[in-house]
Formats: sequence, C-alpha cells, structure tokens
Amino acid sequence: MILCVAEKPSVGQYIASILGATTRHEGYLEGNGYWVSWTFGHLCQLLDPNDYQEAWKQWNLSSLPMIPERFGIKVSDDKGVIKQFNILKSLIAQCTEVINCGDAGQEGELIQRWVYQKAGCKVPVRRLWVNSLTEEAIREGFKTLREQSVYQGLYEAGLMRAIGDWLLGMNATRAYTIRYARGSGRDRQVLSIGRVQTPTLALVVKRQNEIEHFVPRTYWELKTRYRDTLFSAQLPAEEDDYAIKTAEQGQQLLQAVTNQPLTITSVEKKRGVEYAPRLFDLTSLQVECNKKFSFSADDTLKLIQSLYEKRITTYPRVDTTFLPDDLYPKVPATLRGIKDYFPQVTPLLSLRADAKAAKAKKVPEGILPMSKKVFDNSKVTDHHAIIPTGQRPDNLTADERKVFNLVALRFIAAFYPECEVSTTTVMAEVPCLTPVGDYPNPVPFKVTGREILKPGWRAVFEKEEATTSNDSGENSEEESSKSLPAFTKGEQGPHIPELQEKTTTPPKYYTEATLLRAMETAGKTVDDEELRDAMKENGIGRPSTRAAIIEKLFQRKYIVRQGKSLRATEVGIDLIKTIISPLLKSAELTGLWEKKLRQIERGEYTAQQFLNELKQMTCDVVREVKTNKAGMLCPVCHQGHVIRGNTRYGCSRWREGCTYAEEF
Repeated sequence: MILCVAEKPSVGQYIASILGATTRHEGYLEGNGYWVSWTFGHLCQLLDPNDYQEAWKQWNLSSLPMIPERFGIKVSDDKGVIKQFNILKSLIAQCTEVINCGDAGQEGELIQRWVYQKAGCKVPVRRLWVNSLTEEAIREGFKTLREQSVYQGLYEAGLMRAIGDWLLGMNATRAYTIRYARGSGRDRQVLSIGRVQTPTLALVVKRQNEIEHFVPRTYWELKTRYRDTLFSAQLPAEEDDYAIKTAEQGQQLLQAVTNQPLTITSVEKKRGVEYAPRLFDLTSLQVECNKKFSFSADDTLKLIQSLYEKRITTYPRVDTTFLPDDLYPKVPATLRGIKDYFPQVTPLLSLRADAKAAKAKKVPEGILPMSKKVFDNSKVTDHHAIIPTGQRPDNLTADERKVFNLVALRFIAAFYPECEVSTTTVMAEVPCLTPVGDYPNPVPFKVTGREILKPGWRAVFEKEEATTSNDSGENSEEESSKSLPAFTKGEQGPHIPELQEKTTTPPKYYTEATLLRAMETAGKTVDDEELRDAMKENGIGRPSTRAAIIEKLFQRKYIVRQGKSLRATEVGIDLIKTIISPLLKSAELTGLWEKKLRQIERGEYTAQQFLNELKQMTCDVVREVKTNKAGMLCPVCHQGHVIRGNTRYGCSRWREGCTYAEEF
C-alpha cells in the first residue's frame, strides 16, 4: 500500500476522494491501493531543555547557554496528537512508499519530515507539490511526484529556523528574565525574546519614540492662483530644509510678486502608460485587506487559507507577485470560470489575439499578449502569485468574499490594456518688484496636471480619477481636476499670490499594513515595488509567519491597537530598553539571517555554517547579560536592583541601608 500524508483532515479527505480511497478507518481512509492520512498542526516538536538535561529544568544563569550537542524531537504532549501519530507510525511501518502531501512550504516540509523521522520511516518518500488544491492540480501533481531529496534544502532551512528560534528564544528569554525581570518565583514576569519578535517590537518602539520626541517646525510656501489654477513657487532649498524659513522672508516675497504679471514660460505634455497593480503575494494581500477592511494580518491569512482549502484560490503563503510562463495558456479557462461573478471578464473573453501571434499559438483566444509584468519565470520559484483557480466561488462567507474579490479583480486587471495618461507640466514666472535676498528673480512657479486618456485596467476597479497636484504632494478638492486649463506659452495676466504657513508633522504610528511592509524590508521605508522585491530576501520573518509574530506581540501585551494604529505598551517599551544586545533588536541583522535561510533552501549556504553562527550568537548574547550586572536583583538584600555608577555597581536601596557595592 502507498501512504499519502496530508497537512490536515479536510485536505486528506479531498485527496482520498480523488484517489478513490473511500473506506473509512480511524485516522485514515483506504482504497485503490492507497492509505490517506493526515497530520494536524505540529505533531512533533523540538525537545524541551529539561529533556536534554535535568539541570536545564531550573532557570539559572549558571546553566546558560543551553546548547544541546544534538537537537532531538518528540511527539507533542496532547492526547489527540499522540493518537494520530501512533496511527501514522503504524501505517508507515506497513506501507511500501510514503507520499508527502503536506503544505508546500518550508514549515509544511518540516512538520512532515519530523513525523517520518520520529516514526522510523524506512521506505521511499516522494513529494506532492501543487499550487492549488483543485482536482486537476492534484491529479497533475500525482503524475509528477518528485523524490524527497529534491526538497532537502527546504527541510534544512525549516530545521535551522526552528533551531535558531529555540536557541535564541530559550537562552535570551531565560537570561533576561533571570537578570532583569520584576518579581521572583512564580510571580516573576517573563521577558519573552524572539529572533523575529524582538526586532519587530523594536521597530514599533522606535517609531513611537520618534513621534513622542518629535519637534515640529514651521515653514512657509508661496503659491499663486492664475486662471483658477494653483501654482507653487519653485524656490531653491538645501537638502532636508525649506526654502522659506521665516514669516518675514515669506512676506517680503509675497509683496515682491504682488501686482506683478504672471507669464507662462512653458507647457509640456507627455503621454504615458500606467500598468495594472501587481498580483498579490501574501504580504501585499494582508496590507490591502488591512487598509480596506481593517482585517488583521492573522485574519487575512486565515481567510485566504480557507479560500485555498475550498479550492477557490491558489497557495497563499507566497512572496512573489509573478506567474510562470506555462500558466499563460490556462488563463482564459480561469477567467471563464469566474465570468458569472465579474462582468469585467466579458470584454477580455471577446478579445481576439493578434493574428500573427495567434497563428504561432503564442496567444490564446480571448487574452492579451503575455506581459513580463505578470509572467516571469525568473521571479517564480516553488510557488506563484495568489490567483483564482477558476472554480466557482460559491458558499463563501462575507469576509471570504471580500478577500476573494480583491484577488480576482487584481487577476482580471492584469489582462486589461494599460491605462493611457497624459501629464501636463506648466511653468510660469513672476518678476519681483524688488529682489529678495538670494531668491531668484523672476520667481518660477509650477503646476502639474494629469488626465486619463484611456482607463484600460482602471475600468476593472471603476476608478478613473486624474489629479492635479503641486510638488508638495498635497492635494485639495479645488486643486484636483481631470485636466488643466489650456495654457499657452507666452500668455500672461493677473494672479492672486498667497503665503501658506505649514508645520512639519511627525511620522505616523505603524498600522498592521505598514508594519508588515517594514518587516518585509527590514525596517526601511520603500515604496518602489521593484526595489521592495530586491529586499525581500533580507526581510524579517517569512510571509507565512509575520502574522503570527504580530499576534504574539499582542498576546504578550507588548503592543496594543488604538484604532488602526499600533502602540507599544509600557511593558514592550521597557523590554526594548532592557535589551542590551543590538543583535536582538536589529531588523537588518535579523534580515541577514533570513537571507541565509533562503540560501540554504537553494543550496547556496550550508545548514552547518548557519548552526555554528547561531551557537556563537547565543553565547555572545548570554555573555553580554552575565557581564552586565546593572538591572539584576541585588545579591545582598534581594529587594533592590543593581544600578551602575561611574566606577561601581550598587544597590538601588542604598538609602535604606543595603551595603552591596562592587567595583568594575
């Protein structure tokens, strides 16, 4: 018999129905030469510290660092888990082959491999790797099963991630809790520290600190209104500074241009195109759902996972926004599958491909030519962007429908023509009655306008607005229009200048959307999609784990929500202040770890190299805590805490008579 092991019961039962395994037994199904069973959650986990040494059961600084010679695994201590594991162990002992049908990702590979190892699997193992759970995809996947060895790098990366989290989490949490936590015994507060969790918290605390210590600056901008259009003065300014720094300078400029004619010096029109928004990866979907529906990252992950298991969308835990070339011919069928729900599909299905391309069979009927903005094999590894499968999206909850609509509309828009736009830049100048300081005379002014000529993909979203904006990036209702008036070079006339007082604003608190982006780029603010793609390797956490990391911060009361904003609590702020090791707080250094884990996946870096670095880092973190006595409980009175003076440590209760003092 061949044993298939799925990631959860519902998936296992669906695979069994496709394979013809219809006879039910406890914990598995049988039929047509197959047994189909399943895991649920983490059946196996790394050993606890006391499983290695009895001495590691107690939280003592003297026992740190805890670094096992060899890491072991055990079955999770849960009756249901133990029961299912024993069923799998029995089946593995009797089968001729195992087919790993687990979640097609790093964590899914690790979960399955640990079960096979713990069960003593001796038979060959092959891998089912699919991008969706449709019947077609599963049948195709069973025709192209691959040897387990192909995914060895994926397993090793998952193993190193788990070991890294164990080493750093166990050792750093104990070290900092023993030395710096308030209370004692069972009342002692645990200072939870994690490889990804702590730098993520540090991002929130740093942003909050910037906001709380922000000192606003006042500056002025010179504007003028001509033919109901607001122009902005283009004045030279040093980097990170403002052209008009005082009200006096502004008033002088205002008076100098008042009652002087404005002359249009140039009118430049440029035609261009805007491409449809990228398809979704998990992070961008979580960002969009947080912006539009205020869904948490965890909510979105659960919803898109549910859509995947209902076979409505493809595999969700992805970090690419591209599709492979071989998916291109299947697009019309996918579109036809959802056309009854989205009228925007109809124009696509009525398209006719370019005759030459169609004859060469490069473009299927009813779809535009293949675009590198959507299809790019070099940007796709094991999984592609999240898209509909073409299955009818029936019986969805209201929230599932919202998420599916986002995914489907992005997919549809990707095959519409580009949006054609026209951008107009108008330059003008006003002579000064009398020159003002080093400001140019005449004073140059500028306005830009943008008009949508052909909406293209924008029709999918029913948004066809063009905006007239100034260089400050601010828009108001009166400044926004679909196009500028028809200005002519050389025309001139009266205008109404005005001086606007402005105040700099602090950075904004993180929302879940912006925090996810910060995790993706290791704390750097990046708006450009291509640059963000390049930085994904150095992001902190995986797309599949970032939601769980943020949820942990909520659960441990390190952060709270205030509306959409995320705020660090006093506990969270104190924890970041307490941590002396920059390694634990640095998003960039954690991002380098993530990069190495991806390199392990690809066979470009060895697991042993990474493990050696982990062990060294763990030793460094513990040594740092042990040698820094500030903050620890006083070893004499056991009530105060050790504080650091210029040349010695002493007890915070020295006024109450504690005699502890030690030079350093």
